[in-house]
Amino acid sequence: MTASSVRGLPHLAAAVDLPGVYDVGAHVELIRLAERGGLDFVTLDDRPAGPGPGLDAVAVLSRAAPATHRVGLVPTVTGPHTGSVDVESAVAALDRVGRGRAGRRIDVSGGETPLHAVPSPQWHPVRVADAIDGPARRTAARYADVVLAPVTSRAQARSVREQLRSEAAGFGRAPDSPRVLAALLIDLGDGEHAADPGHGGGGPRPSARGPLYRGGPVDLADLIASWHREGAVDGFHLTPVEPRRDLERLVNGTVALLQHRGLFRTFYPGSTLREHLGLARPVGQVAGGPV
Repeated sequence: MTASSVRGLPHLAAAVDLPGVYDVGAHVELIRLAERGGLDFVTLDDRPAGPGPGLDAVAVLSRAAPATHRVGLVPTVTGPHTGSVDVESAVAALDRVGRGRAGRRIDVSGGETPLHAVPSPQWHPVRVADAIDGPARRTAARYADVVLAPVTSRAQARSVREQLRSEAAGFGRAPDSPRVLAALLIDLGDGEHAADPGHGGGGPRPSARGPLYRGGPVDLADLIASWHREGAVDGFHLTPVEPRRDLERLVNGTVALLQHRGLFRTFYPGSTLREHLGLARPVGQVAGGPV
């Protein structure tokens, strides 16, 4: 597979959250596994201090950066400091430690976003946003480089992608500038068995936590390939229900099968997250403006 041939393939990302686990080494192990699978990036959420210790996503990913080489590192930063210059500086520092591999999951639920530019290897780290409803989608279309869209069908995914592209064009951006990834929970506990009715080829089902795919790695590979082939999405952001089990089956099963079929890359064509995603480096652009 040549560098030019990887263009047009689906983008894949995964959450590496470990509920109840605060060991940095355990998170780094999952991130290294994601990198072995060639995933574009991983996401990790902050967990504020409560009854137990807190978890600082930026700090964990900063520890993971020297232990990895290519996979993108995208923290979700929560709390009252979100959107502050301090947060932007922390993520910019992560971008420097990771040599241009950082992103940041931004909050667009409130409409307009007060984004700041702190110079880093990518000018500003890749902005990832969740597009759950109409107002959030509009803001994501204006500011985000990657949009995570929870969808339960191929038709819904295509509709959301078309809406985001149209609104991005309305803000003066290239219509295809935001990469639109379907956001799904995945439960691969059924191993190689066929997906439950309504899952797999039939699409995910709604659940309390969001769209849920339940089935085997082969069915998930078929779903990823078909949704991308038909132009419904640019890729997928997958959240394992059981992190260690499901991420391993994703990488060693689903991704390996897609690679065997020539439908996912077998190497990283570049070194930065923007290169993985095919995004231009916004040199000289004003923060918060069109990129």
